Order: sequence, then structure tokens, then C-alpha cells
Amino acid sequence: MMKNNKRIYLLPALFVLVLLLASACGNQAGAGSNPYAANEKPAESESATQAGNAAPPTENAAGPEEKILIVIDQTAKPIEGNSFDFIVKQLPEGYMLKEMKWVSDQNEITNTYEEAIEHGQTGEDGFYISGNGQFSGFFYPDSLKDEKGRVIFTFANDENNELTWEKEITLK
Repeated sequence: MMKNNKRIYLLPALFVLVLLLASACGNQAGAGSNPYAANEKPAESESATQAGNAAPPTENAAGPEEKILIVIDQTAKPIEGNSFDFIVKQLPEGYMLKEMKWVSDQNEITNTYEEAIEHGQTGEDGFYISGNGQFSGFFYPDSLKDEKGRVIFTFANDENNELTWEKEITLK
């Protein structure tokens, strides 16, 4: 008799657990969605701003109510080749990543969001996004090392309004 009572309590508890897991999984971005799309304005990250990686207000084409915050990480990594990582920390509502550029006196490399996804799968040089948007950056050949230029990100909304963010860096 005691075994049946325990089963009565166990089944509803398992059902609730399954429902919780299913609802948590349903809120994750799917493989086809753009992880660099803003549906709501996140709070500004004070630590990222203090790290010196955010663009100064004069470099951000977005207005004060439309802040974009991107962190560029050029720390050395235990991988073969040259690269830097980037993380989009803040975007205006309704905007998503459209295009990324490296522009210097010697080179201009432009990749669309779709091309960056492709590079994330193939490892090809240029901007890449891989792992469902977990990893993003820019792979470049040795010939670009020590080159000074600008990284430019373009974001667009459904009405094709565009905002840009750029930062001048030297490739390490």
C-alpha cells in the first residue's frame, strides 16, 4: 500500500519537472535565428564600458537613445592563426546584425551575417559566427598583422533603418 502512495506523488512531480524543462528549452534561440538581434533594450554593462572596448559616443552613429555596445577582445588564444573576438552587449530594440567590415588603408573585408555563419562552419578567413552565436570574431592572415584600421558593424531593423558602430584598432 505504501508503494502506491509514493507513485501517486512521484508521477505529478515528474510531470511538473518535464513541463519546466520543456518551457526552458522553448525560450532558447533556434539555429536559424540571429543571436545578434535585440527585442528589448538590455541594461548597459558598466564593466564592458570601463574595459575601454566600447566605442566613444562620436564613433557610434546611433543616437543617445539607441546605444550599441560591442566588446572587442584581442587577447592571445591557444589557436593557430590570427583573430579577435567580438561580443554584441547592447543593441537598440528591433535591430539585428547585418554586416561586419574591416577597413584599413591597405584592405577592406566585408562579410554579411550569413557569410559570417558560413565562415563559422568552414573556418575561412573573415568575420565568423559559430556555435549558435556563442562565438564570433574575425580571422585574418599574417599579412594583416599590425595593420591599423576600423572595425565597422552595421545593424538594421525591419524598416531597413541602419545603425553603425565602429572602432579603430591595430590587429595583433
